[in-house]
Amino acid sequence: MTTAAATVIGVFLASGCAPAQEPKAAAGASSTTPSAKAPVTPLTTAQLKNLAFKDGEVPQAHEPITVKEPQPQGSGRSFPPVSVPACQPLIDIRNGEGSSAHVFQIFNWKENIMGGSSTLASYEEDKAEQRFAEVKQALTTCRSYEGESYAGRFKATVRTETPPQVGEEALAFREIIPMGPDQPGDRNEQFIVVRTGNTIATFSELGVGADLSFPTELISRQVERLRNAQQP
Repeated sequence: MTTAAATVIGVFLASGCAPAQEPKAAAGASSTTPSAKAPVTPLTTAQLKNLAFKDGEVPQAHEPITVKEPQPQGSGRSFPPVSVPACQPLIDIRNGEGSSAHVFQIFNWKENIMGGSSTLASYEEDKAEQRFAEVKQALTTCRSYEGESYAGRFKATVRTETPPQVGEEALAFREIIPMGPDQPGDRNEQFIVVRTGNTIATFSELGVGADLSFPTELISRQVERLRNAQQP
């Protein structure tokens, strides 16, 4: 890996989006009582790991393709909240904050040395809808923020994009971080957030000086798996 790539990935690992780190109710009715909501058990860590991609399923990526669980709480380095509170949901969603269970995957693409990642998270009751709404609201006001990473302080500019038509609701945004004159270009990362039932899948694609996108076909396949796993 080149020095430039290592530098960009260093920020990628620590700007609150560490890729290698860290339910809604179903309506029921009876013939004698009004319809009521029954709690739906969120998917477990083991179930999410089983639904994630495995070797042989992602021809665009080098193998092995692994699934990682979050590090034990307090075992890794933590960073303070970003400078603009309204932007914090954008960081929290990619880290699975507030979820009942979540797992991570990193994709080492054959055509993009910077790679991509995904976070699969499950939530209790209606918390997935709440989390998605928080991210959606954040994107109406968050235009830039400053944060801290392993590489030091950084400033990210946020830009919304049109998301793919997947899941029950989806959104997309891009973060641009200047990398300095000695680098080949700015750090440019796309995020696609998709809610399906009581789960939220967040996909990211990292590039330098170019707008790259996570493969839509993979997003569709992953979202379909999450949807099917929640069917009664």
